[in-house]
Amino acid sequence: MTNDIVAARDMLALRGGRVETIRLAPSRRTTSRVPSTEVRAPTLIFLHEGLGSAGLWRDFPTRLVARTGCPALLYSRFGYGASDPVQLPRPLDYMQREALDALPELLERAGIGDHILIGHSDGASIALIYAALVAAPGLRGVVSEAAHVFCEPVTVAAIERAQADFRSGRLRDALARHHGANTDVAFNGWCDAWLDPGFRAWDIRPDLESIHVPVLALQGDDDPYGTALQLDAIRQRIGSGAQIRVVERCGHAPHRDQAAVVADAIAAFIERCCDDIPETRDSPAK
Repeated sequence: MTNDIVAARDMLALRGGRVETIRLAPSRRTTSRVPSTEVRAPTLIFLHEGLGSAGLWRDFPTRLVARTGCPALLYSRFGYGASDPVQLPRPLDYMQREALDALPELLERAGIGDHILIGHSDGASIALIYAALVAAPGLRGVVSEAAHVFCEPVTVAAIERAQADFRSGRLRDALARHHGANTDVAFNGWCDAWLDPGFRAWDIRPDLESIHVPVLALQGDDDPYGTALQLDAIRQRIGSGAQIRVVERCGHAPHRDQAAVVADAIAAFIERCCDDIPETRDSPAK
């Protein structure tokens, strides 16, 4: 199935530097669950976790593209993967800055119209901020995996454990395979921001009330980085527009821990979002 996907890697120039991108496109042989033409299919935008990169999504995006017939764009944020580095320390509002500045510019430079954001952890928080605060007429929905919408003590404790693993060399060696020269920047930028005492006040719950696109919020029932209070806040603030799902026997990465279950849920959500795209978008401009 995944052999019918065309993949292209590139470096996209933004005002702040170059970011690593991976584009995935279904071939003509791919069977689509989206009842529409190629013009209508939204692009799936993948936003990685706090220690992730475009490549660390592994084959999950490829399988989702093959299943839905939607193209996809993955990118590594500045300081991750093969993207240009950033100066440290990261500002404590780094997720807001990504959502309000870098992501809109990236979508514009990449020529993206209709799109669905699929974010994991920090990437999910960025996706929710974007949906709440950016006037993006092409946004059709948000998939949130293990989003943080406020800072919890369990999150801080888990990051402290990750810091110890990194200093021991075990985690650093694992991350170096994906981040290369950005390894220390990627880890310390994320870790130092979350462990800063000022970050305890970080809270995007009030912003969620401004989200008016469908949201699928997923979280593992054994997530060491967050409790069910995160999902409760999303449900309370977004209301009926949010579909909430606890993924059983799952940690912090639902798309890895329970790939088949999560792919089913996301594919069904994408299909519903595509049904809401106006029919006038089906026909190319003459």
